[in-house]
Amino acid sequence: MTVSAPTGIVHLTERDPQLAGAEMVAALVPPPQFADATFDTYRADPAFPSQQEAKTLLQAFSGVAQPEKGGFFRRPKRPETKPGVYLDGGFGVGKTHLLAAIYHALPARRKYFGSFIEYTALVGALGYQNTVALFRGADLLCIDEFELDDPGDTMVMTRLLGELVSTGTRLAATSNTPPNALGEGRFAAQDFLREIHAMAASFQTIRIDGTDYRQRAVDGHAAVLSDADYRAAIADAAASGVASDDDFASLVAHLARVHPSRYIRLIEGLDAVGLREVEPFADQSAALRFVAFIDRVYDAELPIRATGAPLDGVFPEEMLAGGYRKKYLRAISRLVASTLA
Repeated sequence: MTVSAPTGIVHLTERDPQLAGAEMVAALVPPPQFADATFDTYRADPAFPSQQEAKTLLQAFSGVAQPEKGGFFRRPKRPETKPGVYLDGGFGVGKTHLLAAIYHALPARRKYFGSFIEYTALVGALGYQNTVALFRGADLLCIDEFELDDPGDTMVMTRLLGELVSTGTRLAATSNTPPNALGEGRFAAQDFLREIHAMAASFQTIRIDGTDYRQRAVDGHAAVLSDADYRAAIADAAASGVASDDDFASLVAHLARVHPSRYIRLIEGLDAVGLREVEPFADQSAALRFVAFIDRVYDAELPIRATGAPLDGVFPEEMLAGGYRKKYLRAISRLVASTLA
């Protein structure tokens, strides 16, 4: 008996997702679009030599055999100078692809891949000591978009990584901010400077430059639909799958009632996301929650259909000029790509 796939329209504001600690741990794998990412499928842009240099260094870190002249392969020597690699660069230059390639290439029995917010949420769900016990003995922790947005996260992550490194866990991370600059411009970092610098000392920093691949073939602006076109797009998506349809302000308010670690469950089963009457943010906390939500939408490769203000204009200039600028710019890049998908 064939079971047909679900179809129809749902409202995210009516969902109250729950996520247990065990489910959070099980989800610590690369997102769907990087489930098969390898070093071979990473295409370094010859216009930016740092991309190939980063790829080569990360292959060595992972112990991937390199072709020599004549077609033979050699296993690279891996200097054990630091337990981690830290890939720093702009948006859309392939950092997450390379991070996932490390995860897939490293022959490890226990390895985990998650976003920064997923790890901190796990600590909140399980408690610090239980999280340390869970990861102790792990071969590899991959941390995507490493950001320190508040003092609490700074202390938790530096302590956690310090304990894991001391017992042999290797680390691989990406960020848009060099590790010695984490936390700058966001809070009074003086009290945490020692912890931040101690954490930075665990990583070999690898810079990768390039053009945001999400912007290479688009005009750089999020698509906005008329009300009629929006209704037609959502109806069309709902005819063959499941589409969400929510008023933008209502969804933003709902995100405040759902822990960011549960946003992945909030969009579970969707094939498209619909947002009506988009408007710019006035509250930074709401804007940052929306950034976390868009990260999950983008990882799930869901198209977005929207009316109202362009989604690439929801973060006002005063927010873009502040300490979270890089987070907002990454979100804009992803919003443009998602509305044009």
